[in-house]
Amino acid sequence: MRARMTNPAYVLPNAIKGVGTLLQAIGEGGLPQELVEIVGLRASQVNGCSACVHGHIANLRKAGASGERIDAVSAWREAPWFTDAERAALQLTEAVTRLADRSHESVPDALWDEVADHFDEKELSALILTIAVTNMFNRVNTTIKEPAGTTWE
Repeated sequence: MRARMTNPAYVLPNAIKGVGTLLQAIGEGGLPQELVEIVGLRASQVNGCSACVHGHIANLRKAGASGERIDAVSAWREAPWFTDAERAALQLTEAVTRLADRSHESVPDALWDEVADHFDEKELSALILTIAVTNMFNRVNTTIKEPAGTTWE
């Protein structure tokens, strides 16, 4: 399977610079890398982005995440392997990713308060940007049909 075209972030040189800057900023937010990958994996599962699902799973394995945790991300509500902070982040991820499915405000105050109980402003910033950037990648990759297993330099 091949992509329809080269990833636009590589076609337009300034795009990859912007992506790199965003990823660097996220890294400065203080979130554990495993949480960043779990959030990225969940958003990618919701959006059906096979390239990103594959990449986040590979990154989680490299980071030493257990197979049980990786396998259970799609069913995190029923799985015992996630902390309260991770559950709040996953719930925020789904709310922000599923904007079109909502019949109420995208992030209700109760959800925001729960997330804010676990993360400071810097971490919240990194979390929100992680969700947003992952959704952007998902949309680009599903549009160009980027196949699972693709690696980016």
